[in-house]
Amino acid sequence: MRKLIALLGAVLLLVTCGLVQAAEPFKLAFVDTGNTGRSVTAEALARQRIEQQQLPIAVISRAVDMDPYDSSPEANAASLLLQRGIDVSAHRAAQLNANDVRHSDLILTMTAKHKAKVLELFPEAKGKTFTLSEYASGNMDDVADAWGKPLAVYQAMLRQVEGYLPAVLDKAQHKKP
Repeated sequence: MRKLIALLGAVLLLVTCGLVQAAEPFKLAFVDTGNTGRSVTAEALARQRIEQQQLPIAVISRAVDMDPYDSSPEANAASLLLQRGIDVSAHRAAQLNANDVRHSDLILTMTAKHKAKVLELFPEAKGKTFTLSEYASGNMDDVADAWGKPLAVYQAMLRQVEGYLPAVLDKAQHKKP
């Protein structure tokens, strides 16, 4: 027992002194137009899987063209996520900024236009910015924008995002940009 306590004390000392560091999580940003629908859905579903599987991945979601007067999650997206036990009611849209780009290992956009906008605003993001479908499957399919459309369109969008996440999280946990 004394040896175990001594060993734990030594490990604690090494960590406290910064001699041993915990592995940094892989940092993943999901991006869409306003950060109220698709990117929020992707972040929420990914976070749920990350927590369930205890993956070393951190996720955020951001906008390329945020509307400061419309920063709450879209009601239909929030409702569908709540049915899956995910509450996004506290989410507020945030604009992608240089700090987000610098600290993200991977930036996944919902459409090719979003990708082009990210690269226009932040040329340094080249090499780590892809569309969600491109990164997950090698295809160039946009995630359909459900904004203002019937619930069925939101359901299709959620299924589309959900379909890409296993491949995305598998690559991310193995730190493959």
